[in-house]
Amino acid sequence: MTYISVNQVSKQFRRRGQVTEALRDIAIHLEEGTFVSLIGPSGCGKSTLLRIIGGLETADEGEVLVEGVAPLEAQSHKRFGFVPQAPALFPWRTILENMRLPFEVNRKGGRQTPEQTEEAKELLHSVGLGDFLNAYPKELSGGMQQRVGIVRAFASGAPILLMDEPFSALDEITRERIRYQLMEIWDSHKKTVVFVTHSIREAVFLSDKVVVMSSRPGRVTEIVDIELPRPRRHELEETEEYLQYVHHIKGLLRERWEH
Repeated sequence: MTYISVNQVSKQFRRRGQVTEALRDIAIHLEEGTFVSLIGPSGCGKSTLLRIIGGLETADEGEVLVEGVAPLEAQSHKRFGFVPQAPALFPWRTILENMRLPFEVNRKGGRQTPEQTEEAKELLHSVGLGDFLNAYPKELSGGMQQRVGIVRAFASGAPILLMDEPFSALDEITRERIRYQLMEIWDSHKKTVVFVTHSIREAVFLSDKVVVMSSRPGRVTEIVDIELPRPRRHELEETEEYLQYVHHIKGLLRERWEH
């Protein structure tokens, strides 16, 4: 059974009497435990599509089903973890206290158990933040803060993670390091991830599927299955097979730019 179904979804925005068509006839079907990236030019509706999947926006046409139910119902059952562009940490709380936020917000889920606290600590250690459990966000670099946001989503217990360009504000060296750390965490947890990015290399390295989108109105140009072996390490990015995927997706995007 398809885990997430996006069926002929279209979306328009109306502002000051003008209509902007953001998405047109989007159809995507995702299996459980897969890592899927959305890539396309700026303004093509990638983030809008992510928000529709998560129940934060509604489609004008078509429907989305998450485990067979509407996104709002899935949201009410705490099926989603969100990782935005900014890490959204409370400055007055320590890193470990910030890790507890999903459990405090989720009243149905109760308090964080000792086992979940230990898992949160282990995740922080795995991304090099074990010495910063009692530090405050202002004491961490931007890359370190973003790592907290990512591992918090994995520790939340939500089976689906929606990640909206979480590395966009980072320098290339930090971005590359966190990319590898994200892959290691995902290998251990195998959550279903929908990931918005502008980086072709990032999308190919992380994903099982890359959804290539056209310029506005966003449409699906091609869904590329990434059949590269896992687990994936940095050496993969030097292989011919990896580079062929990068060149193929770059070509798809270039064709759309030229038209």
